Amino acid sequence: MNKKLSFPSFEFRIEKINDKLMIFDVLRKKSVRLTPEEWVRQHLIRYLIDFRKYPKSMIKVESGLKYNTLLKRSDILVFGQDGKPFMVIECKSPDSKLDDKVIHQVAAYSRSLQVKYIGISNGLKHFCWKIDQENHSTRSLDDFPEYK
Repeated sequence: MNKKLSFPSFEFRIEKINDKLMIFDVLRKKSVRLTPEEWVRQHLIRYLIDFRKYPKSMIKVESGLKYNTLLKRSDILVFGQDGKPFMVIECKSPDSKLDDKVIHQVAAYSRSLQVKYIGISNGLKHFCWKIDQENHSTRSLDDFPEYK
């Protein structure tokens, strides 16, 4: 499970509860089941907090959102200082390909949430784009933006 990802090394609290591996989530303040996708999500959360200066209080995990008539859940939703959604990120397991399907999924969330940034990660590769909602254009970024 503890596959090496392309993030800096972080210390995590991992324990076995009822024969299931659990990882402590610093945002939800509880242990959650350690799946391959959760391993990626926890690394990305720590990267955003420790290296991109995102306040914990502005990050929400598995946030519910409505897209058309469907109820969906975004993996990571970041709010800006104005309290409005700023960035949505979709996490996949390291074995998952970051293909057009994943990009379309996060793009659909961005239209619903009207965010400025979208990102995807499988822990090995990460992509982030700046969204211009008015002009319906995107610009690829080298890294997730620093929090401002």
